[in-house]
Amino acid sequence: MIHFVTHNMAPLMFAGLILFMVIGYPAAFSLAATGLFFGLIGIELGLIRADFLGNLTYQLFAVVSNDLLLAIPFFTLMGAILERSGLAEDLIEGFGQLFGPMRGGLSYAVILVGAVLGAITGTVAASVIAMGIIALPVMMRYGYSARHATGVIAASGTITQLIPPSLVLVVLADQLGKSVGDMYLGAIGPSFIQIALFAAYVALLSLVRPQDIPALPPEARVLRGWPLIWRCTRGMVPSIVLIFLVLGTIFMGLATPTEAGAMGVVGSFVLAWLNGRLTWEMTYQGMSSTMRITAMVVFILIGARVFSLVFQGVGGKEWIEGLLLSLPGGVIGFLIFVNIFVFVIAFFLDFFEIAFIIIPLLAPAAERLGIDLIWFGVLIGANIQTSFMHPPFGFALFYVRAIAPPSIKSSDIYLGAIPWVILQVILVAILIAFPKTVTFMLQPTAKLDPSKVEQQLQNLPGLDFSPPALDFSDPPKIR
Repeated sequence: MIHFVTHNMAPLMFAGLILFMVIGYPAAFSLAATGLFFGLIGIELGLIRADFLGNLTYQLFAVVSNDLLLAIPFFTLMGAILERSGLAEDLIEGFGQLFGPMRGGLSYAVILVGAVLGAITGTVAASVIAMGIIALPVMMRYGYSARHATGVIAASGTITQLIPPSLVLVVLADQLGKSVGDMYLGAIGPSFIQIALFAAYVALLSLVRPQDIPALPPEARVLRGWPLIWRCTRGMVPSIVLIFLVLGTIFMGLATPTEAGAMGVVGSFVLAWLNGRLTWEMTYQGMSSTMRITAMVVFILIGARVFSLVFQGVGGKEWIEGLLLSLPGGVIGFLIFVNIFVFVIAFFLDFFEIAFIIIPLLAPAAERLGIDLIWFGVLIGANIQTSFMHPPFGFALFYVRAIAPPSIKSSDIYLGAIPWVILQVILVAILIAFPKTVTFMLQPTAKLDPSKVEQQLQNLPGLDFSPPALDFSDPPKIR
């Protein structure tokens, strides 16, 4: 028995973590408890030395001293304030009137506003709740199918997961050791593809089932001409300013993601003040939700560091790499397996847990196979989106259920999510088939060839890199 445990410590440790998660124990404490328990067993069996666990102090210090992770509370607070600032209301009302004469016009408006809110908030909860409160009653009032209305609101909120400044991309960049700015640039193409897929589905539905997405009746189109243009402009101008503050400064190299997030928070407070909605109660609610989310992220990350340290100490990294690199089909086989695995595990884990637990195990094998880690990170980010839409555990569905009237059944919300999950899976397939959709905006990494550098140095005038000639004809005398 001891022989079996000694030679299978890594798979046993991984199975123990899965057991904890299935039971429903909190992820942060499951990770830490599993790591410490198997760490003690590893010491007793002589697999690791006792002082090896002293590295935990360095791991924990690396978490709390990581400036990049400050972007998480900034983006979360910005989204919480914008949710109550009135910006979403102006956007949805303006674009709803603009697209109203078309079949599915409100759906197009929700998709477009979801993309805009995603580009300035970075949080799914803010987008889904804001659009659900404002758009869902209007869609139901004018005859939209309950399944379609709840599905498009939930799906449009999850665009936030992929479109910069997504929190998912910040966490993935940190776990992969890559630049957040590069991750944001890589996600721009897939974001537009996803918006196009959602809009194409609405267009197809308007032909196949027009009764599910009717156009607004003439009496509902209260805004025309200049009032309509003013309402759309009123919602878009602050959005463009905030998008520049958050994304433009990052892409131009003027600010780090953390600094850009801080400017975004200031911008959200100014916007709430201009709309007359900045109150102490709203500020307290935003800061309270930010504190809870940030504490959850930090505890999960600390637990993940404890688990990862011990897992690598008992040979887990080599075990995982051996499994992944031996998959049939090479790179394609690896990508298919990884994406199916992430899709399935997203039924049980949220995106923070996937990013902190699963990604560190997959990244070394991906790098060994020569896979671009920016592309890999964006691909996994697109896949993780489905975790918000999976019936019955998707958080976006929970948010819709919380704001939907009792007349809308939970089964309608779950069934309405299925077409949008399929569209997200199609996006993953497109990214695998066409990697340039991610990498076309990235600058190619310059590779240094030492031999060419030496050759160029040799050709410089006045420089002689040849070794000096030694003359032993008259050896020195030893006195």
